[in-house]
Amino acid sequence: MAKAHFIESRYQHAEAILNQLILKNQKDPNIFHMLGTIYYDKGKFNKAIRSFKRALEIDPAFTDASVGLSIILNDLGKYEEGKKVFDEAKTMLNSKGDGDPYVEEKLAIKHDELGELYFQYKRYSEAMEQFYKALTLSARKPELTMKLVECRIKKEEYTEATKLLKDLLRQYPDYLAGRLKLGMLYYDSQQVPEAIEQWESVLEKDPNNVTAKDYLKLAHAVEVTSHSDVLSESPSMEL
Repeated sequence: MAKAHFIESRYQHAEAILNQLILKNQKDPNIFHMLGTIYYDKGKFNKAIRSFKRALEIDPAFTDASVGLSIILNDLGKYEEGKKVFDEAKTMLNSKGDGDPYVEEKLAIKHDELGELYFQYKRYSEAMEQFYKALTLSARKPELTMKLVECRIKKEEYTEATKLLKDLLRQYPDYLAGRLKLGMLYYDSQQVPEAIEQWESVLEKDPNNVTAKDYLKLAHAVEVTSHSDVLSESPSMEL
């Protein structure tokens, strides 16, 4: 019952039931994880920290609780402490199944979540470190590469961002989101013909792609304007 209320975000009802379970000396880490999440949502950070720590005392490899605790610590500016909590949980989980694809994907998800957290706080180098770690463990290469591209763009490392996308598209030529982004990088660097090539390639595979159509209209308008400027600057022929 508590979990159903929790999933539906009926936190007041869930909190009451969860506290009753604790009074009955229930030692399920999920109880404390849900309570920690509820307290975090209410801004009761100290109670949330205690709840997540209690969940980890019961199950040190409970990565959902470790990520929750990491998020709070990062919110409070305790970045190194938050990273330490996550790394300890990762080590525990990794020891359960070295080379197990399920475990590796679960680890990748946690690196991904931590990377998102660093990105949110504009700590792009740390975010990239986490996304690269996730990339070595996960089969979600296109999705994670796009996150690395966004980090590179935020750091104004456009050449590196372009290289990441070109490498990705060599392996996944039909990944349209990557082509759209590569086209935009070309466009922003005033390489309009290269941008048009990418967006036209998207339309070949998906003729109804609205984003590609909008980008192409913009690019063609720029081309027409540039051509008109060249003509207006050309010397007129005297008879």
